[in-house]
Amino acid sequence: MNRRLLLAFAAVALLAVTAGCGGVFGSDQIGEEQLAGEESASYDWNTTADVTLNVTDGEYRATYDFSNRSELRVYEPQTLGEEGPVQVGTVRFRYPNGTVVSLGQERVRTTDSRTIFELPADEGKLAYTASHRGKSFSKPVHVEGSYEVILPVGMRVGTPILSKVRPNADDTTIRDGRTHIEWAEVTANTLVVRYYLARDLTIFTGIIAAGVLLALIGLGYFRRQIKELERKREEMGLNVDTSDDEFDQGPPPGMG
Repeated sequence: MNRRLLLAFAAVALLAVTAGCGGVFGSDQIGEEQLAGEESASYDWNTTADVTLNVTDGEYRATYDFSNRSELRVYEPQTLGEEGPVQVGTVRFRYPNGTVVSLGQERVRTTDSRTIFELPADEGKLAYTASHRGKSFSKPVHVEGSYEVILPVGMRVGTPILSKVRPNADDTTIRDGRTHIEWAEVTANTLVVRYYLARDLTIFTGIIAAGVLLALIGLGYFRRQIKELERKREEMGLNVDTSDDEFDQGPPPGMG
């Protein structure tokens, strides 16, 4: 390998290391505009669970109710079983007296595997947004306590083939068209909720009903074909009752 190729390779390696050193050897900062979000951005602070995960189209909003805690570290699974930081959006903190403030870069940072929030007080509520896609919501349990997952409008759980809730929930209710799944205490490592659109159940039921109907029609047709074959065999003299056949009259005289 000549000197030019060696220099080019070294330059590429240096750029790769330089680009990744914030995540591998140190911490990265999230943009202030991303953390601040829009001034009108608001959260439902009237949550009763220790952790509330409000899932909507394209994102979810996590709200943590804290006491005697100075920071929170969160992560999400990556490919090949690795752990990576949560790419958070708007971040807010609500003091016990009701005052809500934005958390900026001085209190929110990421490492190669965690997003770290430094709380401005040891009591209060932390809330942030993050992206979400699909009809499966699986998140690591970062703190033990009571949990509530709120699904998007029209989404449901309860049908085993179409949905899954793990660990088993203590209560599931529908309020204002949204499914609320609640756990009094979660000590598992991960929450998994797979859900479906309410109309999907109607479609699924219709498909099963159509399949059963087709099976019954096929069975009826098969039976008719058998009966038609038996009738033709009788007309051709192939179906002969041999129960009184002359060759089945016992042994010849004197042989009994």
